[in-house]
Amino acid sequence: MADDFTLAPRTPASLPSPELGKSADRLIVARLGDAAFAMIPKRNGGFFLSSGWRLPKPLSDWTRADFYGHGGDLADEAAFHALVQEQAEHQAEVAALARRETRSPASTPWGPSQGAVHYGEGVVFHTTAGHGGFHLSPERIAKVHTLLRNPAGFYEEDAAWAAVATAWPELFTTLERKQAEETLRHSWPDAWEAIHGRALQAGKSRTRDAEGFARDHASDWVVISAIYSDHNPGFTEVIASLGGQRDHSAPERRFLVPSKEYKLGTFGFVIDETRHAAYDGPSSFIGWRGRAVG
Repeated sequence: MADDFTLAPRTPASLPSPELGKSADRLIVARLGDAAFAMIPKRNGGFFLSSGWRLPKPLSDWTRADFYGHGGDLADEAAFHALVQEQAEHQAEVAALARRETRSPASTPWGPSQGAVHYGEGVVFHTTAGHGGFHLSPERIAKVHTLLRNPAGFYEEDAAWAAVATAWPELFTTLERKQAEETLRHSWPDAWEAIHGRALQAGKSRTRDAEGFARDHASDWVVISAIYSDHNPGFTEVIASLGGQRDHSAPERRFLVPSKEYKLGTFGFVIDETRHAAYDGPSSFIGWRGRAVG
């Protein structure tokens, strides 16, 4: 069975219409309510999404300086338009859910609450000066999956919030449920598998893939640090440990890898001892005191 998770679409009452155009410096941009989006070219090809907030000027007067942050890679203009449309649908669904904003004197693990949004009875999102997250009532806490449950009822906004959206999907938009499902797969694969009753396939979870890489290369030399070699032009000098361990007690070795070949993968570069020469010569690493093993 495939591990793709299909969300049932919602049909919002009214869909905001995005304004599309080009900025003064010819960026493809869009405005959707107070939110502004731009498709930014990357230095080495491709694009990424950047955002702004409450830009009152006409789109044609916007510039790169009006945008900040990195909202993920974009393949092309069609992908940008699809993302803006997804945001429009998200805004419409938020309006339909009729979440209620209040002021709150609550204390949270992230500091005093500066505002609260009530998603449902006993499901409250708090914002603070530096962070934010959900707080659940005791009744709600008891219904969160045991692998995701926090007895104190607090779920921070970066990742743990996905436990709340997973427990009560009806309180969240299609986009939020999609993001929660992705967060669960990548950060808590055990919980995802327990909830869905099946194992995640390769490539569906960063955590699972990292575990597989560690298993497969436990006895291999995996690079933990690299630098262009001053002493061997065209080569990268690397320090590798067994399985990529970063424990100071773990044995380490140096190798020379052709620079054109050295490309750091998602979980590390694995040394091929039949092709990459062990190296004990002068080092380009400052203060190198090797613990090379035979």
